[in-house]
Amino acid sequence: MDPTSLTALAIYAFVMSITPGPNNLMLTTSGLVFGMARTWPHILGIPFGVAVQLSAVGAGLGAVFALEPRLQVVLKVIGTLYLLWLAAKLWRAGELRDASMARPIGFFQAAAFQFVNPKAWLIAGTVIAAFVAPGEGDAGRLALVCLVFTVVGVPCMSVWAAFGAGLRQVLKDRRKLLLVNRTMAALAALTAVLFWL
Repeated sequence: MDPTSLTALAIYAFVMSITPGPNNLMLTTSGLVFGMARTWPHILGIPFGVAVQLSAVGAGLGAVFALEPRLQVVLKVIGTLYLLWLAAKLWRAGELRDASMARPIGFFQAAAFQFVNPKAWLIAGTVIAAFVAPGEGDAGRLALVCLVFTVVGVPCMSVWAAFGAGLRQVLKDRRKLLLVNRTMAALAALTAVLFWL
């Protein structure tokens, strides 16, 4: 991959990784509820899932979706239901100590979520079309794309988790925490609705 394409890929990875979306919303919530240390498996599971997803699209899964668009609708429904479930859970969340018995999203759960995350599918389709042209050396280009998304994405996602963890230190008042939880719940529900627009 030439330096211009690599720069374009890195910029695209940065923009897609730092902007709000289901992953970053869930990372902020995890940072708030569980703290930064317990959120690391979630952070690291996302690029693993993205790499598997990019590989699947590069291997032809995108063509399967083009032939059978109902599969994408099924994934969208599952992603929407998951986010609505998360929003309901957040809406009812009480104090931070109530979450001590709960478990954060793990590495493999975060990886699996990418397969029902419409933003991740959009990214995968765009990246494969723009940066991994079929032909000789496409496996190497795909590996490079996965590496760039990991190197750029992990720090971006860490910012969202750290923001949540920072809020954790500030939100000792139950009313403030309830307000933040309900705001995050509303954003999760809004994200689920935006999947369909």
